[in-house]
Amino acid sequence: MALSNTLNIDFSNSRNYDAELITIKDVRAFDNQARKHSPEQIKKIATSIETFGFLIPILIDEDNKVICGHGRIKALEFLGQDKVWAIRANHLSEDQKRAYVLADNRLAELGEWDEDALEIEIKHLLDADLDFEIGVIGFETAEIDLIIARSETSESTNQDPPVPEIEEHVVSETGDLWQLGTHRLYCGDALASTSYAALMQNEQAHMVFTDPPYNVPIHNHVCGKGDIKHREFIMASGEMNDDEFCEFLRTFLILVYEHVIDGSVLNVCMDWRHLEHLLSSGRQAGLELINLCIWNKDNGGMGSLYRSKHEDVVIFRKGSRTRTNNVMLGKFGRNRTNVWDYAGINTMRAGRLDELAMHPTVKPVALVKDAIFDVTHRDEIILDPFCGSGTTILSAEQSGRRCYAMELDPAYIDVAIRRYQDQFGIEVVHAETGMTFSQMQQHRHRPPIRNRTRDVYAATDVGASAIGTPPARFAAPIVEG
Repeated sequence: MALSNTLNIDFSNSRNYDAELITIKDVRAFDNQARKHSPEQIKKIATSIETFGFLIPILIDEDNKVICGHGRIKALEFLGQDKVWAIRANHLSEDQKRAYVLADNRLAELGEWDEDALEIEIKHLLDADLDFEIGVIGFETAEIDLIIARSETSESTNQDPPVPEIEEHVVSETGDLWQLGTHRLYCGDALASTSYAALMQNEQAHMVFTDPPYNVPIHNHVCGKGDIKHREFIMASGEMNDDEFCEFLRTFLILVYEHVIDGSVLNVCMDWRHLEHLLSSGRQAGLELINLCIWNKDNGGMGSLYRSKHEDVVIFRKGSRTRTNNVMLGKFGRNRTNVWDYAGINTMRAGRLDELAMHPTVKPVALVKDAIFDVTHRDEIILDPFCGSGTTILSAEQSGRRCYAMELDPAYIDVAIRRYQDQFGIEVVHAETGMTFSQMQQHRHRPPIRNRTRDVYAATDVGASAIGTPPARFAAPIVEG
């Protein structure tokens, strides 16, 4: 039906539409409400009213029966209010009222989003210094993440920029706290409570993603055919017996437990050889096992009988509070299972040798980023006590979250910093001195890595950890990579 532009609308009755403040108990709900309001929606409307004020009055008839605005009334009641602004439409017939109730709800549904314009508006709000939560716009976190990720995917080549190798001179030292944009990186021991105090500064994380050492030697287990060689990790690189490694895992999990909120999800990576030790240690730390995810790589790695093609990611939860769930069975397009298919670093592709040279067990950024998307909201904190080359920091930056990370080895602190600066062009700053990383590099002079030994561990305050002074075997020379 064509619309006429000659329709004569009489606006002279607008004086009858002045808003009036009436008591909520005096209004009556429409007899047959076809539109339902969930508790979640009522809370969102209430948040909107708290943020912006009550901007749109409800519509009632001459008998105080609500025509439009049932959700806003429920939101006001949720907020403890007993009055509501209303406009009275006393000229509609009964049939017109019933028709308008349906039309008011249905017509808004017929519109479509301009996705490009929507992306621009959401990005603007995300970049702005808001004094309210982004969730007030009514979009779920998963929806916002998908809108932003859609544009980033179209612009991305799906390859990270070249990654830095470990340099001969180390800049960072134990006790350093670095500020990487909104992220923090502390050089310290994940088994020492003082490290968490320095890193967290009385804040609590909403999620953990971490890849602790597996107590498996790097040599002959990780390095492939010998093209790329790495020195062993400073600790838990095959030198511990089962009881010692269980104590190692239990200690860091207990400390992490104290620095995450109730209901937070912990993703802890582990090699199959020590999966039972991690599960047992998690239980002893008071964590609930809620799933076991598998990183399914596209190629097999090393192995004696069967080549290893997967790694385990144990999913724990702290406490009984309902966890954040952005998957929601694929409601907003996040169709996730507990089998995660991502290419491993042994895949024949551009950049794989850079990644292998950077760190022997590096995880794909996409894997970590998706795990973050699953269970956190934007700007929440991700804790990583074993940061390695900084993958969790990169993933948090790309997903709009904050990462508070820790790493024992100063050399890998440097790698993580350079990797972050190379990818995002943001200058990293030393929290105590205010020096940039490049300025600190000029200020400090470090001996070449090849001359350092693991007794650097015992010579620092890192040695005063929850498991006591490191055994003498930690003073073995570092295998140069």
